[in-house]
Amino acid sequence: MIHALDVAKYFLSLSDENAGDLISNLKLQKLLYYAQGFYLALNRQPLFAEPIEAWTHGPVVPVVYRAYRDFGSNALPTPTGLDLSVYDGKIKSHLDEVYKVYGQFSAWKLANMTHDEPPWKDAAPTKSEITQQALQLYFQTQISDALQTT
Repeated sequence: MIHALDVAKYFLSLSDENAGDLISNLKLQKLLYYAQGFYLALNRQPLFAEPIEAWTHGPVVPVVYRAYRDFGSNALPTPTGLDLSVYDGKIKSHLDEVYKVYGQFSAWKLANMTHDEPPWKDAAPTKSEITQQALQLYFQTQISDALQTT
């Protein structure tokens, strides 16, 4: 298991500023949510231990939010000196896949997507924890549905 801030830094390292691919704190939070949800569904263990909460604009990992809140809604900087040894091949592959699928969407598109999903909807009111069990159950159904359509 790795720290949520390490997952955040990895996602930030994938953004391509020259291609207009920027990540705000809002978008980063949604990427963390999808990474945790699918990791739980596939591996039956969390990617990171830090809690995810249901906030007004969707799921948020508070410790990561606080680390980047001074940037407001602006693009977050690409991390320097990223230690890739923190990420084993399985985690790196997982994060790459989540970014490939969800990184293409805007922050607000991702926020709207999460608002339609049971883990966020069921955790309301604001700032209630989205449990790992709720994430795992929901994302297992997403994987099952995807397998049935292929």
